[in-house]
Amino acid sequence: MPKRPYDLPPLSSLVSFESAARHISFKKAAAELNVTPAAVSHQVKALEQDLNSVLFRRHHRGVELTETGAYLLVSLQRGFEEINGALDQLRARAWKTSVTIRATTAMSALWLTPRLAQFWKSHPHISVSQIVSDADEIEPDCDLSIHYGDMSSDTGLCRALFHDRISALASPRFAEQNRISTIDDLAALPLIHLDAGGTDWTDWQDWFAALGYGGKLRNSHRVNNYVIALQAAQDDMGAVLGWEGLTRSFVETGRLVKLLRETVSSPRDYYVKLQPHASEQARLVFNWLAASSGRKEGEAESAGARRPEASAR
Repeated sequence: MPKRPYDLPPLSSLVSFESAARHISFKKAAAELNVTPAAVSHQVKALEQDLNSVLFRRHHRGVELTETGAYLLVSLQRGFEEINGALDQLRARAWKTSVTIRATTAMSALWLTPRLAQFWKSHPHISVSQIVSDADEIEPDCDLSIHYGDMSSDTGLCRALFHDRISALASPRFAEQNRISTIDDLAALPLIHLDAGGTDWTDWQDWFAALGYGGKLRNSHRVNNYVIALQAAQDDMGAVLGWEGLTRSFVETGRLVKLLRETVSSPRDYYVKLQPHASEQARLVFNWLAASSGRKEGEAESAGARRPEASAR
C-alpha cells in the first residue's frame, strides 16, 4: 500500500483522546461524541499502544492525564484550532464570495449602483463588485454583464431589465431661456452630441428622423461619455438625449426637464446576462436585478420580438 503523507494514528482515536483529556472523563467524552464510554476507552488504549506511552492514569473514581498525555492534548488542541479556523474561513468564503458585474460607466452610475445599494441592505452577506468599462470586451472573470442591445440575438441566460423611451432634456434655466414648442425650435438650439463609438446608442440625427424631421441640426458640443453629457446639460450648455430609465432621477429632482412632449422608443433593450460559470450567489443577484426592474421572476433564455426602431408618442 502507498505510504500516507502524514504518519498519524486513526483520527478517531485522536478525537476520542482529545475529548477525554479535555473533560478528564471517559463518560463525558462519550456523551460529547455520542458513543459509549467503552468505545472511548478502546480508542484511547489503541492510541496508547500506537504511541507506546501511557496517556492516562486510571483510578477507581476516574482518570488523570500523565505528562505525556498533557503534552499531546496541547498539541492536538493547537492543530484542531488551526483546522477549525481554516474551515470557518472556507465556510464564510463560500457564501460571501464576491459577485462581479460588468457595466458601462453610464449604466453603473445612473442605474446599477443605486440598486446595488438596496440589494446590500437585504443581502449584506453577499459582496458585489463592479467592473466598469465602456469597451466591448467582456471580462472573462465577471459573473454578470449588463448590455444595451438586441437580447434576442444573444446567447446564454439573459433577462430584460427595461425598454426605454428617449426624450430631449435640458436644465430648467436652459428651458426657460429658450422657449421651445416645436421640433424645429429644438433643432436650432445647442445640442450635446454623444460620440460613443462601438455602441448602438441613438444620436440626435436618429432621434429627429424618428419624429419626421429631416432638416439641419446645430452641431454644438461633443463628448464621449454619457455621464459627462448629462453634467453638461445641467450646466446649461445645451439639450441632451435622455434615456428615461437612466435619467429618471434627474427629471424627478428637477435637475433636468423635458423640452418636448414627443419621445422616441429606444431601438434596443437593456438586459442582464448570467455567465455559465456563475455561482449561486451570482444567480441570486441576477434574479434580484431582473425583479427590481419590474420584470417577472421566471427565468427565460434570451428570446423575444424586436420592438420598432423608433416611434413618436
